[in-house]
Amino acid sequence: MTRYEYLKSVKNDLNFDFKSRRSVVFGTHGLVSSSQPLACEAGLQILRKGGNAADAAVATALALNVTEPCSCGIGGDCFVLFYSNEKKEVFSLNGSGRAPKNLTLDKLRQMGIQGQQIPFHNLNSVTVPGAVDAFLQTIQLFGSGKVSREEIFHSAIELAENGYPVSEITANSWQKSEKILRETSPNGNDMLRNGQAPKAGEIMKMPLLAKTFREIISKGRDGFYKGYVAQAIVDLIESQGGLMTLEDLEEHQSTLVQPISISYDLKNVRIWECPPNGQGLVALLALGILQQLQKQNRIPSLDTFEHNSSKYLHLLIESLRLAFADGQQFITDPQFQQIPIEQLLSDEYLSKRSQLINLESANQHVEHGSPLNSSDTVYFTVTDQQGNACSFIFSNYTGFGTGALPKNCGFTLQNRGANFILEEGHPNCIEPRKRPYHTIIPSMITHSDGDLCASFGVMGGFMQPQGHLQVFLNLLHFNMNVQQALDAPRFCIQPSVSNGTDQKNESIVFIEDGISEQVIQELKDLGHHVQLIQGPDRATFGRGQIILKVQNDDQKLVWAAGSDPRGDGHAHGW
Repeated sequence: MTRYEYLKSVKNDLNFDFKSRRSVVFGTHGLVSSSQPLACEAGLQILRKGGNAADAAVATALALNVTEPCSCGIGGDCFVLFYSNEKKEVFSLNGSGRAPKNLTLDKLRQMGIQGQQIPFHNLNSVTVPGAVDAFLQTIQLFGSGKVSREEIFHSAIELAENGYPVSEITANSWQKSEKILRETSPNGNDMLRNGQAPKAGEIMKMPLLAKTFREIISKGRDGFYKGYVAQAIVDLIESQGGLMTLEDLEEHQSTLVQPISISYDLKNVRIWECPPNGQGLVALLALGILQQLQKQNRIPSLDTFEHNSSKYLHLLIESLRLAFADGQQFITDPQFQQIPIEQLLSDEYLSKRSQLINLESANQHVEHGSPLNSSDTVYFTVTDQQGNACSFIFSNYTGFGTGALPKNCGFTLQNRGANFILEEGHPNCIEPRKRPYHTIIPSMITHSDGDLCASFGVMGGFMQPQGHLQVFLNLLHFNMNVQQALDAPRFCIQPSVSNGTDQKNESIVFIEDGISEQVIQELKDLGHHVQLIQGPDRATFGRGQIILKVQNDDQKLVWAAGSDPRGDGHAHGW
């Protein structure tokens, strides 16, 4: 049988039974854990050349744009957490884009857009792509200065020009978006292979994307936010009734912001997230509520619970539902409205929220509180031999985003503007040059003395804070190693995120295959609306990566990494 005949004979339906196992990957010089093996290698090449975790993270991100464009791309956004071992400090970079200056709620209504959100494939859902500026800012602010821009872009360009074999899960996602790519953009074939989505193992080339990368190498941010690339973006959006201008692109800048965190005193660690407009606040709220339940002795330590038992899952589900209710009310662009983060994360407020949890039944009416007294993304993480870490998340939003490709550019445009709430007076209502509620969130854990514990994240829309909470607890309360913490079956609640201020809709709890039928029935008995998810739909539960700093007697730096079996990737180090 020839190689071509073999590829034709292989079934394209994916096996998500996880019958194989993965070992923890260790390294002393550095590690990269991502959803694509070829992207891991791109990052490692930079580490070997003397670059640090930030330099290698950008190289990894660029390679992911090539090898997993159905999840991320330079037409999208990214968020970055960087841990400086020298300063014992966590830094946060917001690489999300803003709405066009001419786009208002009134104009959307005049265009005939009704309801609570901009449709995913309407090009008015395109916010300014923030990724490229954030890549360059990451190198400038956190990079080593020892590797050039050309070196950082090299592997991605080589993959795009010479081609690469498409991975299984990526091929499956690509195939699901084949129709969208054809119908949304006149340039859809630029992201297809002979007019079709590439199959697993087939070679995909992306020469137009390589050309765009070279333009950025040559001209820096002006190679994207000015010139032919910017013009192609605006021409495409205008051709379909959108209002983005060249000025919107030219004026965009990433923002260096103060990360937010909560001390988890029960384990002497602190968990870090990017601040709003990202939804990392949701993860911190849920964790804070669980901590208050234990501190008040309403429940014993989570150490004593059976992992993924109905009693344990009930507590996490209810904490997250309360956290999402607050997130939907308060998360917005802080440049447009003050967000009471300090009050939301205070012991006093979290204690009050925890008292709303009924240990014996699900709360059927979850509302946001008042602290003022009146899951299609890539996540990866990189560490280096200096002890630094970069927690990085990069996304188009829904698969290929809008599915629209600017002419001769080789990337699709995101649809993050679909996360605005089209309701006058809502904190997350669309306004000119406003950033929307953003789902993508990287995370880190530090010890009480400021030393790094772990760099981690779980991708996948509104699954992300839920994944953060579950993986964090797997590591800290159930003493799982980094691979086990990712392997363990998860749940995902679907909060009512697109219907404005209405918090009365019942949320469905998706339960991953691997959690017992008895537990599912017990959750139903507690009043939860439960649905079992099997097969390829297990992508609902996100794909995570973890790198943990190993504490050892030799005082030698050792990293331990895991990579989610729900993705195509792995962890790789040296």
